[in-house]
Amino acid sequence: MRVAAHLDIPFIEVDLSREYEYHVFRPSIEEWKRGLTPNPDTLCNEKIKFGVFYDFCISRGAEYVATGHYAQIRDGQLFVSADKNKDQSYFLWAVPETHLRKVMFPVGNLTKPEVRMLAGKFGLPNAARHDSQGLCFLGDISIGDMLQREMTVAPGDVLSETGEAIGRHDGAALYTLGQRHGFSLFHAVSDAKPLYVIAKDIERNTITVSESKFPRDAAATRVALHDANWIGSVSQGSCKARYRYRQELIDARIISMTDRGAEVELLEPHYMPLGQSLVLYQGERCLGGGNIKSATLEA
Repeated sequence: MRVAAHLDIPFIEVDLSREYEYHVFRPSIEEWKRGLTPNPDTLCNEKIKFGVFYDFCISRGAEYVATGHYAQIRDGQLFVSADKNKDQSYFLWAVPETHLRKVMFPVGNLTKPEVRMLAGKFGLPNAARHDSQGLCFLGDISIGDMLQREMTVAPGDVLSETGEAIGRHDGAALYTLGQRHGFSLFHAVSDAKPLYVIAKDIERNTITVSESKFPRDAAATRVALHDANWIGSVSQGSCKARYRYRQELIDARIISMTDRGAEVELLEPHYMPLGQSLVLYQGERCLGGGNIKSATLEA
């Protein structure tokens, strides 16, 4: 609002809190309850920013919708940002190509320091504002605190790979695969190497941990995707993939695909958090992605 006043341009406020509750917050909570790892940031972009908000703008005569996302659009295709440390293409894979063709990312070809320099040059009141962190609906509380407020969780056992109880956790639904904190170990194992969550059992309320972040005795991971979205022409074959924000890209190949699903092989073994986004790339172009439905380790 202060920026709009400084630039002397109209400012309109749109309350989409109910839509956010219905399309993002509640569906995410239900997935966490089932032991999945949803991606609320992706849902927010798909359903809210480039969903109901986009529709609001276009219905009132807007030719384009511009946002501050660090990504680039070329001829309706999605590309990574010039600032690789801030790139947000991972969270934009579910936005339909038809909408991307009427979207602008004005800072996508700039680095964050360049954006701050320009904001200072033009005297914008938010030039020195701190970067936003985490999920937009949480405010000052953590995801763990929010989930404990919204779900019924109880402490349970932390298990070793052999099934021995070696510690305690706050509730299996609160953890995601690959996590290495948030649980306590009994004194006898407290000085061991860092341990990573490699499995969780919601019914038994247990999590299993390992010193190895990646599966042993496997060479690849076969992943089934659902709720897929493809941006531009996409075909079977070699690509890169990631299932976490800023994760180093993994060599992969698309084995088969449909309008709303795909089979993808990661050419490395990984413990895959079901429900999370797997996003695919060729060079700097984001091909789209989908939500992880299943993952099978292959020898």
